[in-house]
Amino acid sequence: MKAVVLAAGEGWRLRPVTSTKPKHLIPVGGKPLLAHILNSLRETGFREVLVVVHYGADKIKDYFGDGSRLGLKIEYVHQPKVTGTADATKLAEPYVKEDFLLTYGDLFITPEVIRQVLDAYAAGSDSKPVVTMATVPVDHPEHYGVVVLEGSLVIDIIEKPAPGTVKSNLVNAGIYVFSTKIFDAIRRTNLSMRGELEITESIHHLIRNGRPVIATKVPRGKWLDVGNPWDLLEANKRVLMQMKPEVSGIVEDGVHIHGPVVVAEDARVRSGAYIEGPVLIGEGSDIGPNCHIRPFTSIGRNVRIGNACEIKNSIIMDDVKVGHLSYLGDSVIGEGCILGAGSISANYRFDSKTVKMKVMDKVVDTGRAKMGVVMGDHVKTGVGTLFMPGIKIGCNSWIGPNVVVYRDVPSDTILTLRQDILRRAR
Repeated sequence: MKAVVLAAGEGWRLRPVTSTKPKHLIPVGGKPLLAHILNSLRETGFREVLVVVHYGADKIKDYFGDGSRLGLKIEYVHQPKVTGTADATKLAEPYVKEDFLLTYGDLFITPEVIRQVLDAYAAGSDSKPVVTMATVPVDHPEHYGVVVLEGSLVIDIIEKPAPGTVKSNLVNAGIYVFSTKIFDAIRRTNLSMRGELEITESIHHLIRNGRPVIATKVPRGKWLDVGNPWDLLEANKRVLMQMKPEVSGIVEDGVHIHGPVVVAEDARVRSGAYIEGPVLIGEGSDIGPNCHIRPFTSIGRNVRIGNACEIKNSIIMDDVKVGHLSYLGDSVIGEGCILGAGSISANYRFDSKTVKMKVMDKVVDTGRAKMGVVMGDHVKTGVGTLFMPGIKIGCNSWIGPNVVVYRDVPSDTILTLRQDILRRAR
């Protein structure tokens, strides 16, 4: 059986991180999100994978190549225009000649989830289902495609139902085993209300025509839809919790390490640092002295963390410089950012309410008590810059010294604090 991964989307909800890279290349736990999916496919026995690409296609191809580094054979097909999951799926028709597994490329899934879907497919072979799909229980099913079951048979899929009309807390998990009959169903699929060709509409067509569609319920803790900036932190946490400790770099005398910590080759941790795992420190990075690196922090390659900094539950991408006496908590920092001394990310609201963020011009409740700043690539800050909880800073922006940032800053913006000098009359 072959696997197909849909990795064409632009990831608008993850801006500004996706302003310079496709969401499938965002690092979580030191590896791109797509790499975790491909590793899970390999671990469940897949060797041939087709990746459907569009936004950032060249970057994805350059990173993964032919897949040989991962023990896979990877081929690519370009979706000319992102017009829905059914439109992307139909591009696989020349590639697959029999039943195939398909997964969305913005998921964080473990090998156990893929095995469970394959086991359900095998168990249903007597009834010859045309689709075997994964479902997962969630707290807010109205944000997803809600799946209605009779036993293991799917009788309906309702896309983003109105609150109060939800019939189930099980939602479409975006992992399927399809027979090749799905391509005929796609050809009969009409545009949805959103103007897209959606695979759930194709599945609806099969159900209406009496074709058996079965579902299996996968554990919520082994599946994550990485659609919003705060989901990156959860995915990062899950990766680090599975990490095995390994110290290949230089750890000076006077460093205290507790829990699973990876210090990669050519990295250096200076005296006085206190590191509480799980923590990942990438190749060539330089930490300290006298830093406190707290759990669930991923530090990329060639990162410099200055004296007396504290980093907690954050993703720090490659080539970042964090000046001394700074604090970053529950934050995502893009590549090449330079933070002046004393830069602070506030991550907790004064009124103790959950943090809200603006996502695609809508204010969204993250559901998190703590959420810091999300920066695109190549942001610079002056000394003493303070970011309020849930703020986003666009790529290439400069934030001047002593500025308190209360709202999102677009890309390519210079934000400074105006100061007036008044002379006293004598």
